[in-house]
Amino acid sequence: QVQLVESGGGLVQPGGSLRLSCAASGRIVSIYGMVWYRQAPGKQRELVARIISGSSTYYADAVKGRFTISRDNGKNTVFLQMNSLKPEDTAVYFCNTFPLSTTWGQGTQVTVSS
Repeated sequence: QVQLVESGGGLVQPGGSLRLSCAASGRIVSIYGMVWYRQAPGKQRELVARIISGSSTYYADAVKGRFTISRDNGKNTVFLQMNSLKPEDTAVYFCNTFPLSTTWGQGTQVTVSS
């Protein structure tokens, strides 16, 4: 079973930046890809970004050009650099492997507010 621990969230003003980190551990043979999801209050969890094999990336239209996903394969860690944050980016952010593991981490809260 894979364990996922997210960190780096917080309160930031509109236009600010945050860098999220996620460490995967446990029964890992190899990780094909990793993803970031987010869930805002009252909304469904949505895919934000995905990275496969260290280079192929996907971004949701809402974050394209502002967020950057990267990973450290040697440490089974994935990052999400978030720039030009907007109030609508407020959510709990979760990471997972790709394909998805059945176990999710606790998430990290990101609040964008003045």
